Amino acid sequence: MLPAQWVSKRYMHRTRIAANTVMDHHNFSLKPLIPWLKAERPIDWQRHFGRKTILEVEIGFGYGEFLVQLAQTHPVRNFVGLELRWTFVRKALRNIAQAKASNVRLIQADARVVLDRLFLPKSLHRVYALFPDPWPKKRHAKHRLFSHSFLKLLNSRLVSGGEARIITDYQPYLNWILEQVPGTGFESYCKSIPPRFGTKYERKWHESGQKEFNELQLLKQEHVEIPLKEDTPLVTYQIEHFDPDRFYPVNERGDTVAEFKEFLYDHKRQKGMARVIVADENLTQHFWIEIGREGECWHIRPAKGCGVVPTMGVQRALDLVHDATHQ
Repeated sequence: MLPAQWVSKRYMHRTRIAANTVMDHHNFSLKPLIPWLKAERPIDWQRHFGRKTILEVEIGFGYGEFLVQLAQTHPVRNFVGLELRWTFVRKALRNIAQAKASNVRLIQADARVVLDRLFLPKSLHRVYALFPDPWPKKRHAKHRLFSHSFLKLLNSRLVSGGEARIITDYQPYLNWILEQVPGTGFESYCKSIPPRFGTKYERKWHESGQKEFNELQLLKQEHVEIPLKEDTPLVTYQIEHFDPDRFYPVNERGDTVAEFKEFLYDHKRQKGMARVIVADENLTQHFWIEIGREGECWHIRPAKGCGVVPTMGVQRALDLVHDATHQ
């Protein structure tokens, strides 16, 4: 609950605060989940696992059934699962705990961001993706993951001779991926396979009558060099005067999106907080920008504890806040 002295301005819509997420720590441990926003990048996987060995990744692990199966079948390998939705992460954490799989780590983030920033080039041996979202509507095709640019990024993170395996039930999506492959350094091989993974979606489609699925194997033949994406050094600001009643930051939409959602101000503490959503570089971040008085100056900077990834979009949001203080 916010202190009573906070005064709020709403820019777009009312903020909904969900306080109904209860974690049952008796059923699972958060230890396999890496808080990547606060971690040093790239991640030192040898330190996280306590050993150096083959490293494999599953993109979109769902409830974690296949990821746990891999970990149990290959105990000498290390596995990292990537997933966006917390409900799936929570289910997977329970499955990991029940299986006592110590060689699995999870990251809740977009695969594009993770491969860009957390894995060094030539560090992965295999990547799996079971039934990725095909985004079947034409207007949504831009959201499909395995685009030409993503395949090049994937190639750069695989070791020589590494492979990616993609399973899909949707033939048009398979055809689309195959169109993306030329020029990415991969050789592609396709075949039909029966149900074999035991995941939620595979069971769903099998029960509805689908007997075969498409397996696409991508073998790395040539290396594509894409360096690790590094954080942008952020420029913060100091200003002499600040009037919270005249503070109205302007949203911006272009290559980078910055939308301000609300502004809170504590007159007693002389501190303002602007909540902003920034989207750039395949990364969407929700965070607060602090405008606080210290001595004779006011400071503009990301609020402590937000765990923001420094990007050009974050810098642009700071610039817009600074511009709004001079209106």
